[in-house]
Parts: sequence; C-alpha cells; structure tokens
Amino acid sequence: MKKFAYEARDRGTNKLVKATLQAESESSAAQLLVKQGFVPLSIKEQIGDGSLLARLTGRITVKDKVVFTRQLATLIGAGLPLAQSLHTVMEQTQNKQLQAVVQEITGDVEGGKSLSLAFGKHPQVFDGVFISLVSAGELSGTLDDSLQRVASQQEKDADTMGKIKGALTYPIIVLVVIFGVLAFMLFTVVPQVEKLYKDLHKQLPFLTDIMVTAANILEQFWWIVIIVIVIAVYFIVQFLKTEQGIRFADEFKLRVPVFGKMAQKLYMARFTRTGQTLLGTGVSMLDMLKVSSTAVNNSVIAKSIDRAADKVQGGKALSAALEPETIILPLVPQMIKIGEQSGRIDEMLGKVAQVYENELDEQIKTISTAIEPILMVVLAVVAGSMVGAILLPIYGLVNSAGV
Repeated sequence: MKKFAYEARDRGTNKLVKATLQAESESSAAQLLVKQGFVPLSIKEQIGDGSLLARLTGRITVKDKVVFTRQLATLIGAGLPLAQSLHTVMEQTQNKQLQAVVQEITGDVEGGKSLSLAFGKHPQVFDGVFISLVSAGELSGTLDDSLQRVASQQEKDADTMGKIKGALTYPIIVLVVIFGVLAFMLFTVVPQVEKLYKDLHKQLPFLTDIMVTAANILEQFWWIVIIVIVIAVYFIVQFLKTEQGIRFADEFKLRVPVFGKMAQKLYMARFTRTGQTLLGTGVSMLDMLKVSSTAVNNSVIAKSIDRAADKVQGGKALSAALEPETIILPLVPQMIKIGEQSGRIDEMLGKVAQVYENELDEQIKTISTAIEPILMVVLAVVAGSMVGAILLPIYGLVNSAGV
C-alpha cells in the first residue's frame, strides 16, 4: 500500500479537504475518494513519513484517542452508518497523524473489513484492549457502548499515570538543580580556592582537596566520562530490551522500597479495571485474561495472570486460580470470589479497581507532601558541604595570617 496526499472538495459541504490516504495506486486513491463523496483535485504519492519535527509534533496522545473514541461512539449511537461516522470524525480530528490513521481505517471499512480488523492494522495506536472491546461490541451489537467503555478506560489509566508523573516532576527538578549547583561550584569557585592556597604554599583542607581532585579529573578527562556514560546507557538500554532485562526491570518496580507497593496497586487497578471493562462488554473470561495480562504492562504480573488463565481453562474458578499467585494482592481474588457467588464479577472487579485507584491517590499525595522536606534537607546538606569546602579554607587562611 502506498500513501497519497490529496486535495479534494466535499460534495455535500463544498469544503476543501487536505489529508492523506493509503491505496494501491493513484487511480485506486481517486476511486476511494469518489466513493467517500469527494471530488479529487490533486493526488500525490508521499515518500517517507515527513520530518522528525513533524512526527514529534504530530504524536497521537491519549487525549486525542479519547476524543476520537467518544465522538465515534456518539455518532454510531445516533444511528449514522459506520463509514459515515468515521468520515465525520476524521474531518473533526485536529491531529494530522491520527487523521491519516482514521482515513486508512475508513478505507478498510468501506472495502468490507470489520472495524476491529481495521483498527488491528494500527497496533501502535490502538492496543489489545481497544481492539477486543470493539470486536465484542460488533458481535453483541453494542459498538457505541463498547467505545464509550474503552474511552473511560483510557481516561482512568491516563489520569493515574498523570498523577504519578506529576508527583515525580518536582523531585527531578530539584535533583537537576543540585547537580547544576555542584557543577558550577566545582568548575568555577573551587579552582579559585585551590589557586589561592597554591600561591600561599598552604595545604588544602581534606574536604576541599577531595572536591579539587574531582574537579581536576572531570576537567581533564571529561570526554572519557562522557564516553563511559554513553556506553553504559547504551548497554543498559539494550539489556532492558531483552527478555531477562524486561523481567529484571519489572521485578525491580515491584520490589523497590515504598514505590514497589504503589506499583503493585497500580498494576492491580489496571488489571481489574481492564477486566471489568472487557467482561462488561461480553468478552469471555479466557479472552479477558489474555488481553488483561498484556494490558498490565508488567511481565511478572502477566505471567501470574497467564498461569491463572491456564487453571481457569482447566475448570477452576478465577478466584481460586489467582489465590496462590503471591504477586496478586489478596483483595483481588477475595472480591472476585464474591462476584462469582453473586454473578457480578465485572462489578466486583470495578470496585477493586476503585479501591486501589483511591489508595494510589492518597499515597501519591502523602509522598508528594513528604518528599518536599526530604529534598530540602538533601539540598541543604549538599549546599552546606560546598559552602564548607569553600569557607573552611578561607577561615584557615585568615587564622594562619593572624587577622
């Protein structure tokens, strides 16, 4: 399939439309535009995906996907044909990259493909949860409801991640400031103190001597330091792409003090919220577990869910299958057991998700409140050490001079 940039006039509104589409040839692209109610004015094949800046600025965000999903659900719920709904949403989409994706999906749907298959061609934009919900909605005839559910799922997940990232922003800024102050003092003030002592033939104090040595090493061998850092980062990144590296990183997230428990709650909330959404739309239990294990985005949790899925396939209840998995927090199988007894597993999963989301909110607030004074103490210690390394030599010189 080739990508074409086109300029066409909408027969219904007489508006000029500029966008992209995929087709086998220029004539196929023209036929597709005519079918969609356009009068083609110009069609040009696009080579490459554009500049790096264009790709970065055109990144498809969660907000873009949520708006697109809700608009499509509203139009389908209002009774508009699927292809027309997609075409209308495409015109209203501001993000050019998403607009191009919707254009391709529209073409696939008009070519006879199901909506879930059309979405499935773009896994970098629409994940497994999204596609599974759309597929379930198509089978049950509740596509608009399924799309609303997936939009809510995306919003909740994005909201939780946004709070966590927001809590980490302040500490990162403070750490950058600390390193900036250290670098400034090492390369500007400390050398002046060293020069003063050399001129007076005096011995530097221990703390100042350490800082001077560090500054000299960095000044003379800065290129070696940079090369070592680059090589180390490269190998770490490559390692984290391997199966062992992914597992190491995922286990570290779950075991690290304080934040490990938060990570567990985040993954449990993600698992149960996804499970609620999928089961509520009519997805089978086994399919729900398969999609959820991918959606949690942690290989350790995913393996536990996969093991539970194998037991469920063998005839075991989900609560009993999850109970031996120590990485799964106890509340999950307990609430699922209540859901199994009442026939409302999806509702119980939703309540578990709400519990963990609320607990995460409280913990994030507590950590955000506590981390500020801790960082202030760290900053004070660093600043005090630097000031001590500079003032101590000066006081020493003053005392030795008898002033």
